[in-house]
Amino acid sequence: MAFKATIFKADLQIADMDRHYYASHVLTIAQHPSETDERMMVRLMAFAHRAHERLVFARGLSEADEPDLWQKDLTGDIEQWVDVGLPDERRIFKASGRARHVTIYAYGGRAAALWWSATSPKLARLKNVTVFNLSPTVTQALASLVQRNMKLGCTIEDGTLWLNGESESVQVVMEMLQAEAG
Repeated sequence: MAFKATIFKADLQIADMDRHYYASHVLTIAQHPSETDERMMVRLMAFAHRAHERLVFARGLSEADEPDLWQKDLTGDIEQWVDVGLPDERRIFKASGRARHVTIYAYGGRAAALWWSATSPKLARLKNVTVFNLSPTVTQALASLVQRNMKLGCTIEDGTLWLNGESESVQVVMEMLQAEAG
């Protein structure tokens, strides 16, 4: 018997002063049975960080050929491919060929450091890939914001992201491991 996804709702208010993007998003987030609260909240934070009117949650863990988030243009071409975690280098190369921009939000502490040391030399030649690393402290703090119905505010200013829940606020500091060239 297959387990079903758990559904979460998020009312997300975004004030991104770095990109001059101000919007409200009502999101339905399906948490895969094998997905932790930490990973789901990193996906939600990634949405807030890359927010756009056409950015949507894809099937991610449920579909090998889809990212966690993507943004398509009006012709169906992929503008933005967003993965969280430690994706396989073949997946990143494939995404780089399919999308104009690829963003990866790595997390996992020591595992992320080992993944990056093994993967970074190969990814260096990909000009449309950006990689961020999140510390375990940040991802655990994000997981503490989880509720079935969330009201969240996100403020981004000078490269710093703040995600505010009803009773708690998390400062998300991201270490940029690789920037998109050009």
